[in-house]
This record gives sequence, C-alpha cells and structure tokens, in this order.
Amino acid sequence: MCGIFGISGHKEAGWLSYLGLYALQHRGEESAGIVVRDGNKINIHKGMGLVCDVFNENSIKNLKGDTAVGHVRYSTTGSSCVENAQPFCAYHKKINITVAHNGNLTNIAALRQQMEDKGSIFQTSMDSEIIAHLIAAGCRRNIEENIIATMKSVEGAYSLVLMIDDMLVGARDPYGFRPLCLGKFEGAYVLASETSALDLVRAEYVRDIEPGEIVFIRKDKIDSVKPFCENRKAHCIFEYIYFSRPDSNIFGNNVYLCRKRLGENLVSECKLDCDIVMPVPDSGSYAAIGFSEKSKIPFEMGMIRNHYIGRTFIQPFQSVRDFKVRIKLNPIRDALRGKRLAIIEDSIVRGTTTRARVKTLKETGAKELHMCVTCPPIRFPCFYGIDFPTKKELIASEHTVEWIRDFLGLDSLTYLSLEGMLNAMPLPSQDFCAACFTGQYPEKPPKKLSKEILEP
Repeated sequence: MCGIFGISGHKEAGWLSYLGLYALQHRGEESAGIVVRDGNKINIHKGMGLVCDVFNENSIKNLKGDTAVGHVRYSTTGSSCVENAQPFCAYHKKINITVAHNGNLTNIAALRQQMEDKGSIFQTSMDSEIIAHLIAAGCRRNIEENIIATMKSVEGAYSLVLMIDDMLVGARDPYGFRPLCLGKFEGAYVLASETSALDLVRAEYVRDIEPGEIVFIRKDKIDSVKPFCENRKAHCIFEYIYFSRPDSNIFGNNVYLCRKRLGENLVSECKLDCDIVMPVPDSGSYAAIGFSEKSKIPFEMGMIRNHYIGRTFIQPFQSVRDFKVRIKLNPIRDALRGKRLAIIEDSIVRGTTTRARVKTLKETGAKELHMCVTCPPIRFPCFYGIDFPTKKELIASEHTVEWIRDFLGLDSLTYLSLEGMLNAMPLPSQDFCAACFTGQYPEKPPKKLSKEILEP
C-alpha cells in the first residue's frame, strides 16, 4: 500500500500536500515525499521515515508553487531505500514528469526488459519508474495520448497521481483495485487515496475517480477520458478490512460502518459465552463494537496502543515487526484477569504478531482466550499491492484452523466465512477482489513477481 495526494491551482500546494500526507500516513511509513511546481521550477523534498520526520518548517517553506504531488510509501516492489522514495521525477525533452503510484504492476519485468534492450537506464528498482519511461518513450505528439497509451501498456493495480509540467493527472486501473478520489478546495482540484485527506485540508469531496478513468487537470479545468473497454470491478476488499482509515469513504462507502457490520456478522458464526469483548487495536476496534452491540457482551478496551509506534504489518522486515509488537500494545491486567475474552482481530497473515499478542494476554491471567477474525483465512498471495507475495508467508496456506489455533495458544479460533465477509460489504460481492481468500484472481497472475526478478 501507499498513499498518494495531488493538488492543482492553489498557492499553498506544498503545505496542503504535507497535510494530506499526514492524513494518509497509515498507508505507508517507510518514506515520504512532495514535489511542487513553481512556474518552470521544480521543488523536491523526500526522505526515509514518517511525514513528521522527513519534513520540517524550513523544508515546507521551500516547497513553493501551485501544483504538487505527494506520496507516502510502503514497498511491495523495490527495496526500502531513499532511491525508491516517491514521487519519482524525470526530465525528458524539456518536460518534467512526476509519478506517485499506489498499487503493484504485474507485467513490470517484461516491460523493463524491453526498455532496457532499447537503451533505457533505470534509476530505481521499483515498478513505478516504468510509468515515467513509457510516457517519455511515446511517439505521439500529444502528451495526453502518451499517458493513455502508457495506461494501456501496464497491467495490474495502479492508482496514480502524475504531474506533467503544469498538468495534474489522476488515473485508476480498469479493475479499480486501489481507491482514488477527487475533491475541490478554494477553486483548486485535489486528488487523494482516501477522503480523510480531503477532510484534513477542508476540501469538498466531489466523486471517486472511476475504474479505468484518467482525469487531466489544468488549474481549474478538468477533462476526463475512459479509454478502456468496460471491465468487471475488482476493488481490494482488504481496504475495508484493514488498510483504510475508518473515517474515510472508499469506493463510495464508509469504512467504519463496514467494519461494524463485519463484527455483527461474526456473532452468528462465533457462538461464545464470554465475559468481555475486546479488540486488537486499532483496526479490530470497530468490528468489536459491532460484535459487542449484537452479542450483548460488554465491550472493553483490554489493550492500550502506544500511538507513537507505527503499524506492524506494513513494516518491511520481520525483525522490525516482532520488536514493535512488544511495545505497541499493553494489556490492562486488572480488567482482564480471570475473564473469558472474545478477542476481535481484523486478520491473521503470518501469525507471528498474533501469537505474541496472545502470549501477552495469557500473562495477564485471563481465564479463556477466544479469537474471532473478521475475514476468512488468507491462503493465497497478493499481486496487487499487499505485502504477502508468496504462499509461504501465509500461515493459513498450509495449516488448518485447528493447527493455527494451537500455534497461537488460543482456546478457540473462528474466522468469518467468505459469505459473512461479503455480506458485510457495501457493494455487490462481484465488485471485489477476494483472491487472497479464494485464489480466484481477476486477471491471470504473473508467473513470477517483479520484485523477485528485479532484486535477486
């Protein structure tokens, strides 16, 4: 996952992009960057770490201009290093090309090989750079046509914000895997991964960029094209389960209400006689509210999160995840001792994080530990921008629910069924990609991931 932001036609574009990235920090904690156009000058600042670490008062003051693109990164293709921090910038035939990408391209290896055979020199190992190369290599005179041709050349998942000289461009792949919305503030157009970013900069939500749509924005003028044949939608269902902020509306609907419904649907599938319903904060909190309200079992915040520690799942290395698990959540021992706990978790991916949490809860003296998960077992890799690219990383790919229960040290473990999960969604089930649960991919998956090819 990544967070992308763009604004066109506002004199404080750099400052507003900084605020927008703050609202999207949950989508990536490895690096952050902003590129601003000031007349014919391009001002760039990016680096490794959180938004608050990368930017300070002086760097923001230097981001002058009225058109800007911002990015927070969580890597799936390409190393976690400053060279791969986005937005990516290139200069070709007196045209500045800036790319901010959320998603994962599945045909990157073949495209990159073709371009390198023609003499292209790549600066990074991430898939996003190929977009700039394809735009620059287009033989068409019209830059809009080059962009359309580029979107038709790449496959997989992409929500994009591009800055081509003074033009801002927003685009989504034909399946609509990743969210992207359009807003307006003081006459300026704003593009963002989630509506929470619009809220923070006080922009009015206009609409979502549609799957397969490309919008071209010049100051206060916007044009839209839909160059693809009509396709089935394949919104990533994990956006509702885990990734997006609960105060955001994505794919046209609110995340918080969806997570509450997931918790409500768990009740009918998870028959428990417990004393307390408690979430694993924060993404399990809203499902736990729904579970508690429907089951009539009292809700307690049994664990307190240290909010100065980032999200463990989106850390690039397992050693970092393991360390942060120990300091991220702390149980309220007096509230849990001797109690039968219904623990609401959003998902179990590798299992190591959950096992550490269960061990911590056992040490409080809780009488019974029953875990309810708001999605089915994750058994298949994701090729579209979530960091479980191989089956060996997924605990449920080779083990039964009973084995996982024992491995985690639980008294019981219940996963929400596929039907129960889909019934909680605000859109028809056919509009979602649930391949990580079913193995039914919306397009033929690549034989080998580009990350494995580009970085031996």
